[in-house]
Amino acid sequence: MREDLLHFIWKHNKLPTHQLCTTDNEPVLVKSVGIQNRHAGPDFFNASVTISGQLWAGNVEMHLKSSDWYVHHHENDSNYDNVILHVVWEDDVVVFRKDGSKIPTLEMRNFIPSELLLKYKALMENSRSVFINCEKDFGDMDSFLLESWLHRLYMERLEHKSELIFDLLNKTKNNWEAVLFILLAKSFGSTVNGQFFLDRAIELDFTLVRKAGQDMHQLESLLMGHFGLLIDFDCTDVYYFQLEKEYHYLSNKFELPITKVKPEFFGLRPPNFPTIRISQLAHLYHNNVQLFSKCMEASSLKELYDLFEVEAGTYWNTHFTFGKISKKSIKKLSRKFIDLLLVNTLVPLKFCFAKHQGQELDEVLVVLLSEVGKEDNSIITNFDRLGHKTKNAFESQAKLELYNNYCSKNKCLQCVVGTHLLNRNT
Repeated sequence: MREDLLHFIWKHNKLPTHQLCTTDNEPVLVKSVGIQNRHAGPDFFNASVTISGQLWAGNVEMHLKSSDWYVHHHENDSNYDNVILHVVWEDDVVVFRKDGSKIPTLEMRNFIPSELLLKYKALMENSRSVFINCEKDFGDMDSFLLESWLHRLYMERLEHKSELIFDLLNKTKNNWEAVLFILLAKSFGSTVNGQFFLDRAIELDFTLVRKAGQDMHQLESLLMGHFGLLIDFDCTDVYYFQLEKEYHYLSNKFELPITKVKPEFFGLRPPNFPTIRISQLAHLYHNNVQLFSKCMEASSLKELYDLFEVEAGTYWNTHFTFGKISKKSIKKLSRKFIDLLLVNTLVPLKFCFAKHQGQELDEVLVVLLSEVGKEDNSIITNFDRLGHKTKNAFESQAKLELYNNYCSKNKCLQCVVGTHLLNRNT
C-alpha cells in the first residue's frame, strides 16, 4: 500500500457517499475534497466535511498510519493546526493538535471498493515489467487525453531545465550572453564531457570571449586552452604550438584559471571529439556578435539552422586530434546536432527569457519543437512500440519527462494515464 492511493481515492471521490464514519463512529459526509497540495503542508487545502452533523472547513492530512503524524512532527507545526480530518489506511494511535484537541480520524481501509484495490494491485505489480507499468494499456489511451498530458509534461520539463538557467543567471549577475555560452559549452561537450565543459565555462569570464572573438586564432587558442586541450607535452604539431603560445600569453595577461584535466575522447565518434567541438564553438562566436540576441529574435526553424551553420577551422579538415592527419572532411555542425542544441539549450533559454520579461511563449515553442525530428533513444523506441508513435521533438521530450519523473518512479497515480486506468468503470 502506498500513500498516493489514499490521495487518489480522496481526490477522485472514490469513497462511498454513505456509511462513512470516523474511528469514534461519528458519521462523516464529504462535501468538498478541497485542493491537493504537492508542497509542504497538509495534503488537501480548503476541504469541507460534515462530522456528526457539524460542518467543518479546513485541511485534510493523509498517512498510511496515524502514528506518522508524530513521525513527521506535525504536532509541533502550526501549518497543521487547521487539519479537520486525518485520513489514514490504518489507525494505530490517537492524534492530537498542538492545543490538545483530538483530530477526527477516517480509517480508509474499511471503505475502499475492492474492485479499485484489485485494479491498483494489478497496475503496481507490473513494476517489474520490461518497460512501464501500464504498457498493456498505453496504446489504447484516448489520443486527445494523451496529447493534453504530453503538453503539460513538456511544460514541466521546461520548468525543470529552467532551474539550471536561473542558477547560472544568478552566478553571472544576469548576463544572458554568458549563460548562453555556458549552456552551449555544456551541449558541445555532449554526454561525455558536458559536465566538465559546463564547469570550465562557468570559470571563464565571458568578457574575454567577447574580446577574443574578434580574432579567430586568439579565440580558438583561448577556448582550446581553457577546456584542457593544450596540455599535451608530447605533441610536436606546429598548429598546436601556435595555439599553445597564444594561450600562454592570454593566461598570463588575464590570470586565467589553469586546468590539468583533459576532456575525454574515449567512447566518442571522431566528429564529436572535443577538439572538433571547441573549434566549432569558437567559429560560432567569431561569426556572430551578440549571439544571444540573434537566438532570441529568431522565430523560425530556418533562422536558427542558418545561425548555427558553422564548421571547424581549416586545420581540422584533415585532423580530428592534434598532429594526426586524417582523410579530408569538412567538420560542419550536423542538422542532428543543431536539433539537440535547439532541444536542450535554445528552446529552454527562450522559455526562461520570455518568463523573465513577463511574456508567454509556451505555444510558440511547442510549435517550433513540433517541426524538429524526434530524438532517437531506447525510451522513445519503447514508447513507440506500445502505440501512439512519437512524431517530433516536442513529443519525445514530453515522453522523456513522463518516463523519468513518473513511470520509472512508479508515480502512476500522479499520471493522467494511470489515473485514467484506475477511474475506468469504478
